[in-house]
Amino acid sequence: MAPEQGDPEQTLFDSALRRISRGAAVLAAAGCLAGFFWRGWRWAAAYLLGAAASYLNFRWLKRVVDALGPAAHARLSARFAILMGLRYLLLAAGAYVIVNFTTLSLPGALAGLFVPVAAVIGEIIFELIAHHSYGS
Repeated sequence: MAPEQGDPEQTLFDSALRRISRGAAVLAAAGCLAGFFWRGWRWAAAYLLGAAASYLNFRWLKRVVDALGPAAHARLSARFAILMGLRYLLLAAGAYVIVNFTTLSLPGALAGLFVPVAAVIGEIIFELIAHHSYGS
């Protein structure tokens, strides 16, 4: 379902999603650089993999939310629900590969999984400050 043109709530939501995406990219790059200098390339690579996997999961969740709407019952199926649940198996498989078949750092990968969470918290803080400044 396409958003209505000129809908201020949708515009605010889209702006927040753009800031979250940019924030996640900045946090992923900064964390990768910090990890490289603090713990070495194995930690930095694992952090970047964790951040990428977590961001991919964030985008998949956004697609689920976008799919929910007035015609959600017609579009959602058991197959869709199973595929969305499989994303957690994919993340678990990635962790298994990191632990058993690579020399990458599992703590680094786990830290990377929190990148979108940190970006969302940053957006919450931004919104609190912006709304407080404008008196809304």
